[in-house]
Amino acid sequence: MIGSRPGGELRVAVFGPTGVAGIGVVRAWLDDPRVAEVRAVTRRSLPFSEERLREVRCDDFLGLRPIAHALGGLDAVCFCLGISASQAKSAADYRRITHDFAVAAGKATRDASPAAVFHFVSGSGTGDDSWMRWARVKAEAERDLAALGLGGCVAWRPAMIVPEVEPASLQWFQRLGSTLSRPLQFLPDLSVSNQAIGQAMLQATLEGRRDGVIENREIRALADRHGSRGG
Repeated sequence: MIGSRPGGELRVAVFGPTGVAGIGVVRAWLDDPRVAEVRAVTRRSLPFSEERLREVRCDDFLGLRPIAHALGGLDAVCFCLGISASQAKSAADYRRITHDFAVAAGKATRDASPAAVFHFVSGSGTGDDSWMRWARVKAEAERDLAALGLGGCVAWRPAMIVPEVEPASLQWFQRLGSTLSRPLQFLPDLSVSNQAIGQAMLQATLEGRRDGVIENREIRALADRHGSRGG
């Protein structure tokens, strides 16, 4: 188990660190002293800097060879890069960002850090038989990532993500949605904070979780265990 290692040795890369999910994940890992380094794979700078945070600029998420060196020696990769179906320019654009970018990151992780666990942010309701296109694309991404031969691959299916840590790019409708969703925090199946997702990913990594699907209720349970230092 990774959790048996001395403190301050974990190294993680986060794809999409400036988005709603990603910035919470970055913050959660940086807040834990067992983490030695967070590598943020991004097109633009984060709104904060810290000694253990390293920005890795990436202009092409399908051609990751130029940043392959930055993906070596990792314990985990948190793939939080994504876009809502309503924001995508087309169905093809949504699939490229949701599926193709993720698979490219998975292959690059497998080649550079073959023992690393790959955490993929999917979504609640994902399924091959869904009538919603986004859910079918997410399911395809989950399936194709699991088939890559990674050191581990875990699919995370949060419900509504509440931005406890707010990205600089948060839109007005996202702020409104966050405000309206506050009452849902008492219902473990319906919402989770973005920082709790990061805490759960870290806890799962420490516990040696290497595969499977983690739904919203379990995400919150893992985050609670992290908060109590149960790992």
